Amino acid sequence: MSWKTLTVLVVLAAGLGGFLIFDSYYLTPNREKTTSAKGRLWTIEPKDVETLTIKRKDDTVKLKRTGDGWEMLEPVKTRGNAGAVNETVTGLATARVDREVDANPAKLSDFGLEPPEAVVTMEVKGQAAPLTLTVGGKNPTGVWVYAREGSKPAVVVIGDSVSRDVLRPVADFRDRALFPFDRRNVTAVELDLDGSKMTLEAEEGGKWRIARPGPYPGDADMLTDMLDKLASASVKEFVGPAKSPAAYGLDKPSHLTIWLGKDKDRTSKTLLLGKVDAAKKGVYVQRQGEPEVLLAPSETWDRLPRTVAAARDKVILRYAYDKVERVEIDSPSGTVKLARDGINWNITAPEALKADAGVVNGLLWRIRDLRASGFLDESPGGVARYLPKPEVTVKIWEQGAKEPKTLLLGLSKVIKAGEMAAAASPGPQGPVFMVEPKDVEDLSKSAMDLRDKSLIASFDMKEVKRVRVTVGGKPLLLERRGDDDWRVVEPSKGPAKEIKVTGLLLTLRNLKWKEIAEAGGADAARFGLDKPEAEIAVLKGDGSEMASLAIGRTNGKLVYVRAKSSPAIYAVDAASVEDIRKAPADVPG
Repeated sequence: MSWKTLTVLVVLAAGLGGFLIFDSYYLTPNREKTTSAKGRLWTIEPKDVETLTIKRKDDTVKLKRTGDGWEMLEPVKTRGNAGAVNETVTGLATARVDREVDANPAKLSDFGLEPPEAVVTMEVKGQAAPLTLTVGGKNPTGVWVYAREGSKPAVVVIGDSVSRDVLRPVADFRDRALFPFDRRNVTAVELDLDGSKMTLEAEEGGKWRIARPGPYPGDADMLTDMLDKLASASVKEFVGPAKSPAAYGLDKPSHLTIWLGKDKDRTSKTLLLGKVDAAKKGVYVQRQGEPEVLLAPSETWDRLPRTVAAARDKVILRYAYDKVERVEIDSPSGTVKLARDGINWNITAPEALKADAGVVNGLLWRIRDLRASGFLDESPGGVARYLPKPEVTVKIWEQGAKEPKTLLLGLSKVIKAGEMAAAASPGPQGPVFMVEPKDVEDLSKSAMDLRDKSLIASFDMKEVKRVRVTVGGKPLLLERRGDDDWRVVEPSKGPAKEIKVTGLLLTLRNLKWKEIAEAGGADAARFGLDKPEAEIAVLKGDGSEMASLAIGRTNGKLVYVRAKSSPAIYAVDAASVEDIRKAPADVPG
């Protein structure tokens, strides 16, 4: 190839590349812009609309853009609903003319344009004069709406969505946020509800305290939920100016004041609360300094704590569950001591036993979730009065702590005259709380309640290769082939239901005893275990036995069993071994 040919090719390639760049960055966007603007009433962008006025038969709505939102100027001065206003503005700015139906109509009333349904005026950035659109009635098909642009005489049809947007109720254009504030910036809340006054102050770490009256620790969960619901509450109805405040219970309202920020930046806003309207499921309110009455959701009132007791922290004993090392429970059943062993628990007294980790964890969660139903006494003397001899004392040692955290519980007839109630205290210094009698019962645990009652040591089901079941002297032998393919080997060869075999293994592994019938295993015949009604064993691939169980005589709702790993005879729930008894009939197939 000659240098001249090469030069020509380079020039052509450069020219083609330049054209492609020019087409991609200039011609194509312009073509797309021209196509998108084709048929539109105006070639404007929604973001450039600065004011929107909609004059209708019964009212006028006027809105002005302010930053990222909108302000309503008429019929009331208030915040606008940015979503609804932006949707309307976008619909108007991008409205397209389908066709012209009459270039010079003789009677505008034929098109619902005299009087019109609405006259829309928009002030647009960069436009010397405002844009106007007169919106009339729908055409016979109901799909299109008659309209006239500005002073042009022609009647055209546009999409009926424009009509729907501009004829929205005034309330749709209003911001429905009842009492907006930044939840993270709240530093205090003042309540004056039916004459009961309270000041709540935010503290570090999401905590609250009742400063007046008090001080008392506040219920952080309840107060956080209250503020979250209040910040997100929406107006149910815009009632209008309060011509008669007493009609709405706003002549002597309750007050809710939110304080935001700190020091010189501290500001407040107040909501006045009046009468509850049960039929409308709402409460009448006013924003302080505004004349309009609003109907707020009834939970706006329901969530407010009317008393100090309602706002107080109801947690009785705080501790870090993941840091608990030891637990001691003293109850009428005796003293039980527990020690953590990794993710498990052991009973160290009155005798060394493995504990049921699920039961112990449940006990600790029960203590963590224990809540006061009332407040009895703040002084140390209250313990002597309400808990002179506690039925239950729980001590919890956390990692590195020399002294335990203590929970005292007891039943008392002093709290409610002639009626059994219960009290609790986080130690001998008080305060004393009222709790439910069932709380005392639930936390009164013995070693028998807390010990591990598993009959079979846990085994890995993936290692099981064979299962042998004998019921009424008839054997059933199952064998695993692969991961999930189980086959019947005896009494005859055939398939086995994998889900039934899995259920059988889970039944065996999770079996727990109810009672110890005979710890030494003596007199097996008395329990029907000299000739068991049923037996099950699980084996590894090498034939070694992983677990086995013999099932003896049934006694009411209990049945006696014995595992090969222990001589003891136990009573279990008879229903819990039904899958084993039915295996010869249910598993094959």
